[in-house]
Amino acid sequence: MAQYRNGQITAAAGALELGISARWFRALQTDYLKACSQSREEQWQPGQSGGNRQKAIPKEVESLWEKMLGVEEPAPYGFAASEAFRRFRFSADRATVRRWAQQHGLAHPNPGKRDHAPVVRWQRQEVGALWQMDASPHRWFGRSNEMFPMIEIVDDCSRVITGARLYGREDLMAYLDLLSKAFEQYGLPLAMYVDYHSFFFTNIPDNLTYLGWALHFYDISLRYAPTPQAKGKVERHHQFWQKRLPSYFMSESIRHIGTANEHLDKLREHHNSHEIHRELKMRPQEAWDRAVKDGRCVLRPFQRDPWWPYVWSLRTQVKVGIDGTVPVGANRIGISVTPGKPVTRCQHTDGTCTFLAKAPGQGGKPIVLLRYENTPERKGR
Repeated sequence: MAQYRNGQITAAAGALELGISARWFRALQTDYLKACSQSREEQWQPGQSGGNRQKAIPKEVESLWEKMLGVEEPAPYGFAASEAFRRFRFSADRATVRRWAQQHGLAHPNPGKRDHAPVVRWQRQEVGALWQMDASPHRWFGRSNEMFPMIEIVDDCSRVITGARLYGREDLMAYLDLLSKAFEQYGLPLAMYVDYHSFFFTNIPDNLTYLGWALHFYDISLRYAPTPQAKGKVERHHQFWQKRLPSYFMSESIRHIGTANEHLDKLREHHNSHEIHRELKMRPQEAWDRAVKDGRCVLRPFQRDPWWPYVWSLRTQVKVGIDGTVPVGANRIGISVTPGKPVTRCQHTDGTCTFLAKAPGQGGKPIVLLRYENTPERKGR
């Protein structure tokens, strides 16, 4: 240390002689200079090492990392560490994965300079006060494959991902499917934060879109983000999934949306319960539970009412034909209703179809005239 202080050796030479990294050599030098300032350089000794505390990496974890980092779009180190814990309960941080990847020739290329993160915006203090929702098209199954949208919902307070699924296309049925599943699992929020897409916004004052009406039926209002940056919480989650899912699907040989969504549900639940959120410094589910414990929760518990499956369906009004039949896809089936009378056809997200005597919102309880179960399930559901 005295030789380095006097300029007789370099930090690299000193580190090589002691068998430590240059970083730790400089840390020792800092401690040594502190002792010199107190005239204790003759009595100074380096502290004792804690020894090699690095855990042995199980073979199944190494096989997993080799598979995840060896594909065309390698997984982020943090995701590889998360998967080791989810599958094998082996705890490791991203630095451990990075060192392992460097040792095995699977390291990522050096990243370019990253832009500074935007200023952290306000957030709601109650769980369920606002859920952010947005769609993100991406080539989830690899760069050479078709682009599909992912629709995602994030609680603004806790950052719990309450819904995330891939769909064949971004349409009404996709939103009806995701919203109903999220509400059934978590409850009903006060408001949804969305953009000015025609699914949510209409230029006609006091008019509601189809989705807007369905949300209004259960007293859920819409809030509109003026720019994509205004709903940055869900926008950042798009990047989160875009970095993880292509490598995951390629390493697991997943090529179909249905199978992908089964895995995505498990990844979403694991993220909510086990991964530390960068801004909150805690797990999203932990932030959710704390808010509920402190009385900061405005979610309404989900209770299935008679109209629920029909509100979250694609409804059209049709007239019974003169032969007493109604259209279902390319077919016509008989129904016990007076010919020429209008009925409401409800196409459900699971592919089934129901005919009602009146539409939701017209009072009373639903009167089911016919339920047809043989409609082919929609592609990508």
